[in-house]
Amino acid sequence: MAHLGAAVNVITTAGSHGTCGITASAVCSVTDRPPTLLVCINRSSAMHSAFVGNRDVCVNVLPGHYEDIARHFAGLTQLSMEERFSLPVWEAGANGVPVLRDALASLQGNIVEAKEVGSHSVMFVEATAIRVRGDGDGLIYFDRNFHRVPRVCATR
Repeated sequence: MAHLGAAVNVITTAGSHGTCGITASAVCSVTDRPPTLLVCINRSSAMHSAFVGNRDVCVNVLPGHYEDIARHFAGLTQLSMEERFSLPVWEAGANGVPVLRDALASLQGNIVEAKEVGSHSVMFVEATAIRVRGDGDGLIYFDRNFHRVPRVCATR
């Protein structure tokens, strides 16, 4: 799976089961009507129950310059969850779910279905609010490393 490159996202949630976030590359579009994504989260993750319990989430697609945010939410640094959300890059979205202010795209929505597959839960998220940026480089995870992908400007 390390050779399957993918966009880097931070999935966030907030509610009665707590506020948390996790770096995830196992995210993809399912359908555009209604706008639905799938997000895979390891069931052994300490944050899994918060996502399942809260059901309100935001998929934040990271721009290239946010590798540090990806590392924080992947648990690769010493920042606590509270410290991660105290960084001045977050704003409150619907139902208090953290939204990355500078994300390439932020897709807020609700988990409408979840299935257990192997070690993970495959969660289907129906987006209710979508915000997209028109600039910025992308960030992918490939071969167990983060890589910045420059945006190519269209020529006419």
